[in-house]
Amino acid sequence: MAVVRYVGLILALTSCSLAQASHGSLPAPKAPNIILITLDTTRSDRMGFLGSKRGLTPNLDILAHDSAVFTRAYAHVPLTPPSHASILTGTYPQFNKVNEMTSALAADLPYAPDILRAHGYHTAAFVGSIVLDATGPYAPGFNRGFQTYDAGFRNAGAGEDPYHSIRRRGEEVVAHALAWMTKHPEGPFFVWVHLYDAHDPYDPPEPYKSRYATQPYDGTIAYEDAAVGKLLRQLKLRGLYDGAVIAVMADHGESLGAHGEDTHGIFLYDETIQVPLVIKLPHSGNAESKIAEKKLLGKKIEDRVELVDVLPTLLEEARIAAPKEVQGESLLPLIRATATKDNPAASERTPYAESDYPRSEYGWSSVRSLRSGKFLYIQSPRRELYNQAADPAADHNLAPSAAAVADTLESQLQTFRQKTSSNRQATKASLDPSAQEALSALGYMTSGAEPSQSTGPDQGVDPKAVDPKDKIEIANMVHRAKVLQDQHSDQAITLLEQVIAKEPTLWVHPLLGDWLMQKHDYQKAVPVLRRAVEMRPDSEGTHFLLGKALMGVRDYAAAIPELEIVAAKTPNMVRAHGLLEMAYARVNRLQDAIRECNTVLSYAPQDYESYMMLGYALPKTGDIQGGINALKQAAALQPAVPTSHVWMADLYDQLGQTADATRERNEARSLEQNAKPR
Repeated sequence: MAVVRYVGLILALTSCSLAQASHGSLPAPKAPNIILITLDTTRSDRMGFLGSKRGLTPNLDILAHDSAVFTRAYAHVPLTPPSHASILTGTYPQFNKVNEMTSALAADLPYAPDILRAHGYHTAAFVGSIVLDATGPYAPGFNRGFQTYDAGFRNAGAGEDPYHSIRRRGEEVVAHALAWMTKHPEGPFFVWVHLYDAHDPYDPPEPYKSRYATQPYDGTIAYEDAAVGKLLRQLKLRGLYDGAVIAVMADHGESLGAHGEDTHGIFLYDETIQVPLVIKLPHSGNAESKIAEKKLLGKKIEDRVELVDVLPTLLEEARIAAPKEVQGESLLPLIRATATKDNPAASERTPYAESDYPRSEYGWSSVRSLRSGKFLYIQSPRRELYNQAADPAADHNLAPSAAAVADTLESQLQTFRQKTSSNRQATKASLDPSAQEALSALGYMTSGAEPSQSTGPDQGVDPKAVDPKDKIEIANMVHRAKVLQDQHSDQAITLLEQVIAKEPTLWVHPLLGDWLMQKHDYQKAVPVLRRAVEMRPDSEGTHFLLGKALMGVRDYAAAIPELEIVAAKTPNMVRAHGLLEMAYARVNRLQDAIRECNTVLSYAPQDYESYMMLGYALPKTGDIQGGINALKQAAALQPAVPTSHVWMADLYDQLGQTADATRERNEARSLEQNAKPR
């Protein structure tokens, strides 16, 4: 009887437990912390976990041992903001319309931080370059959903260290992220860490700089890996590693001369489109975990996958339904499945990629690509077809001899784009000269033209346009000129002049004009920049450069209308108003000069030059006391400069205040004597 009662008790308790579970009264599984690490410009063939023997990635290799490793992962655009848009939205560029530099991320797109924050996650981003700074025109909309978006970059001044202005070392990015995690230890949190170190000009710090002196790109990869290692070690020390989802991937690769391309942005071959991708699931490094029991630690997955698959994977692991707009597929079935003949791991994916950069910045044709079966198909004015099984380097174009296969893949590509495109409006931020200079310093061609808009589902590849394959050396020359300019080499001028001689319609005149002005050759810069304005009258940045050049040759009357265009389109551009106040004063338009001074001071209340200009212009309009007050402000801002005191002395004389005039002259004399070398 006792036995019966005991069994009955067990059954009752079991029944109760099942009932509680069915009614959801048991505690829900804890939401995992999610750490997304993106490695800018990082080739897959440099990763030890993908077979490299260079020994560059010991820390990533350790992570890969605890992770699923995707040996054939592909990006969608060989540019940083568009590729990150696909990662974070789970949508293709033809859907999200972030397919160019400075393209805006629309507010109605599904977006990882927005989704996760709505489900109780703390969200933070730590980016390594101005190219992803959402506070400016570089990556508009990318800060949506992030409670912390750690960027704050600015254009580098003359001779200024780029690592304190337009980019950050990986170790600094990691330090910022770890400091944030210290304040949010409980989670759940979603943290995005973006490392920019592998981007050109390949400049790793010591000891990597010396160790890889002959292969600086490899040095940047080794340093990048060390920065990741510091992050991973701290996660382990803080007890955050084991239970976290950690996804690491590159946004795109680097050509390094393959197919004639020096860097990236133009072509869609494997060097720039195939990327490393590893995903560690919670407790995957734990010997007692289910994944360990299935012997999936360090599992290499040979199926083709895409970066649009990352978001739905992270959401499924966090037990969050992916929005219907998400176009990628969760990779969890691939990670957890043991493929057999009767149970294939996944359906065949056909990764898609595109680049509109050749069209938007050089006026050439866009390019599209599709990887299907053993083939890589590239749609361009002269289409390309490669058998990747027999020709992994894509050296032998089969399109002319295998037209039927090329036709089939072209049809597949067009059908795919039609199914995955949207009719949303694409917007591109307008760049002021400072923003153009910042992106140029990072090696990007930037037109600075008016925001473009496109609503068509597929503009296609124009067969009559210039094929980028025929002009890649021009793109290389432009990039080399930018590198030489950053190195303050006069060879940049020669190289840009050669580009214009070869391609007179290519819009590189602003680059040449700007460099000529940096060398103080304003006379030569003026006609170059006039031609640039003729070619693209909608570019406010070029109007600014022309206005600046005309100021340099003292043609103030001609400079004014150029600068007025800029001031009207970009009211908060202090540099334009600053030049305007000087130009107006030079042609005796004093009231206009005073207005511009006040505009500058409304944005920059401690602008010394504007106070000095007010000290000059106000007395000439009859406001002597106003001029004195402005000069007092200037003297307070630059107390070691005697000029403001000299001017005040003259104004006090006009008011008959002799003692004040004497005091200011004595102060000016004292400052001049102190400034003389002893």
